[in-house]
Amino acid sequence: MWTIAKSGYLIIALIGILAFSTVGYSQQIQETPEIDQKVRQFLDQHEGQWHNMNVPAADGKLLYDLIIENGYTRALEIGTSTGHSAIWIAWALSKTGGKLITIEINEGRYREALKNFKEAGLSEYVDARLADAHELVPELEGPFDFVFCDADKSWYTNYFKAVAPKMEVGGCYTAHNTSMYGVQAFLEYVKKQPNFETTIKHASRSGMSVSYKRAGE
Repeated sequence: MWTIAKSGYLIIALIGILAFSTVGYSQQIQETPEIDQKVRQFLDQHEGQWHNMNVPAADGKLLYDLIIENGYTRALEIGTSTGHSAIWIAWALSKTGGKLITIEINEGRYREALKNFKEAGLSEYVDARLADAHELVPELEGPFDFVFCDADKSWYTNYFKAVAPKMEVGGCYTAHNTSMYGVQAFLEYVKKQPNFETTIKHASRSGMSVSYKRAGE
């Protein structure tokens, strides 16, 4: 009887461990109708106006979907520009209970992004920093479960090397403009990493790499 009971407890314990291991990426998505209305109105008003190195709306929607589908809460963006991609990311994080750190080196773009975050009603979900990402990214402690890189292409590999150890298993590292020639060295590098699984998405012509961290370092 003891053996049977002991086995039963062991099975229950294992089920509990498995359930706990997935809870971080299965949070309940919060309904945010007021935020939804304000963000949609903001995006509609600014449709077709996102220049200055911002992502197309299709790529913003891809970022939003990745966060919602996986319940990510600790996000990092390298390269804010004037905030289009950050708005899509922060909108998703408003539903998962998360927050975004986003970095921009140009003060003019940074100030405009702050204005856009406020107008879209998302300021509380964004920690916007005016800084050189070459210096700041290696200093960030993490952990992160979602990263979007859309800064200087020649530094893509360096950004990945700095952030990857700080990412949680199950997390996702995305990079924009993977159709560009200057990103090929990064793609070759990330595809060789045994603990990451990388695919390329084409929501727009720009292309985006999506790399899931499948194991620790």
